[in-house]
Amino acid sequence: MTKKTIKESDAKSPTRPRGSDGYDRLFGALVQVIETGRHAAASSVNSIMTATYWEIGRRIVEKEQGGKSRAEYGEELIDRLSRDMTILFGRGFSKRNLANMRLLYLTWPILQALPAKSSSLLPLAEIADHFRLTWTHYVSLMQVENELAREFYEKEALRGGWTTRQLERQIGTQFYERTALSKNKAAMLTKGAKAKPDDLMTPEEEIKDPYVLEFLNLKDEYSESELEEALIQHLEAFLLELGGDFTFVGRQRRLRVGDSWFRIDLLFYHRRLRCLILIDLKLGKFTPADAGQMHLYLNYARTHWTHDDENPPVGLILCAEKNAAVAHYSLEGLPNKTVVTQYRTALPNENALADEIEKTRKLLEARAR
Repeated sequence: MTKKTIKESDAKSPTRPRGSDGYDRLFGALVQVIETGRHAAASSVNSIMTATYWEIGRRIVEKEQGGKSRAEYGEELIDRLSRDMTILFGRGFSKRNLANMRLLYLTWPILQALPAKSSSLLPLAEIADHFRLTWTHYVSLMQVENELAREFYEKEALRGGWTTRQLERQIGTQFYERTALSKNKAAMLTKGAKAKPDDLMTPEEEIKDPYVLEFLNLKDEYSESELEEALIQHLEAFLLELGGDFTFVGRQRRLRVGDSWFRIDLLFYHRRLRCLILIDLKLGKFTPADAGQMHLYLNYARTHWTHDDENPPVGLILCAEKNAAVAHYSLEGLPNKTVVTQYRTALPNENALADEIEKTRKLLEARAR
């Protein structure tokens, strides 16, 4: 009798079909389904937990306050609930956490969006549809008093997949106010402002002023190359500050004009604007010569780097200081779109940043008259 030789690979997976029967495609699809399911399950757990906390907050408000958000706060009820629930369920029901659950209910009054129910337990699955972030995200969001700003941060955190730490950083640097001054100018800061469709967006609306780059941890004195290197090393944080539609393309991109070579500091692509963004870093104050240099870069990029289905490139001059009048007259009438913005390498205190934003707002309003 002839002994049949079994290959090691066959011994390990004797039942796996081979050939052109589409098994690999099926296997890959199933792996994707499982990974998607696991992610959905984790998201579902977070949403159900937040919905549970919202329902706890609703019960506390209705018991102690008769459902009125302006009534006296029930300190005694919170103390007693915290003590008894901790004994029964363990961690997670401190007085502070219960107070946050109460605040969650008052901050997200979603009852009108739910089916009419009595004061009995509301369907958690339906409540969960309104809470797609984690509980810690909502704890951070509850610290934002401005309702429009809070809604903005919630939507952007979902769209950008921000961690709680990233969300807190954006709140701390007044990302909403700085973005609002860019998108639809100061009008977006008022109630009822609507976002524009993608094809109506302009570079001025997508670029903020100022950019806050406190995450670079630069020394008191640094060169342009050190600034650029720090931005690359902290690219994830820089992209977060730029906005979710910026995609990094490259650095120190070379271009030759005549017999001369030039370099673009940073090159990005903006998905909504559908164009390249050329960034030129300047340590000092913006000068008219900076506009002329960027004009050269944009002419070259439009001719040699832009695809037929893309919009013309946009220049972003990122400088430490600018005079609004000098920037305006340097850029006025140029065929290429260039935006000049300032950057801050240290996080200013809230009042200082608010003052700067208010100054920019007044300048925009005066220019619109």
